[in-house]
Amino acid sequence: ILYSYFRSSCSWRVRIALALKGISYDLVPVNLVKDGGQQFSAEFKALNPMQQVPALKIDGITLSQSLAIIHYLEETRPNPRLLPQDPKKRAQVRMIADHIVSGIQPLQNLSVLKQVGDKKTEWAQNCIASGFQALEQILQHTAGHYCVGDEVSMADLCLVPQVANAERFKVDMAPYPTITRINKALLELEAFKVSHPSRQPDTPAELRA
Repeated sequence: ILYSYFRSSCSWRVRIALALKGISYDLVPVNLVKDGGQQFSAEFKALNPMQQVPALKIDGITLSQSLAIIHYLEETRPNPRLLPQDPKKRAQVRMIADHIVSGIQPLQNLSVLKQVGDKKTEWAQNCIASGFQALEQILQHTAGHYCVGDEVSMADLCLVPQVANAERFKVDMAPYPTITRINKALLELEAFKVSHPSRQPDTPAELRA
């Protein structure tokens, strides 16, 4: 059972991993905006004390934090692999994933933007742009068809949702041709299409694909 919000980039990462590995699941929507945020309910807090999505019930345990979930899926259901066998490439994948999930996404997520107030769009644009400047530089050394070489990896699962965030906040993508190229290639893949925010059970009608 995946507890998810259609627009959550962290949830999207996990949905891509589940789709790539062919793992079927039931989706329970948790609306981060409605009712003051359904993640703050006592019921959901019991499930995930951090009151964030995603949370995944699998194999008799409940996991939160998208990368922890993806690592568990990788260790228990290794095909297709999302971490390269080569230690150097594997380290690069983890570096890029961490760059996004620690260095960019948390700075522009819903809880932070609420604190920022009126200048939230400008704040989000600045956080994403500074992160993307570094990421573009890194990818010029690591990229093949995708973020690291020619195999889809955990890094790619983090990249696509972050680019969607950038587009939502109207970040100018022109300075990031490598990011743009990789994102476009990944969005052609079926796992990225079925997990897209525009195609979720809880996607509002006006945002559906």
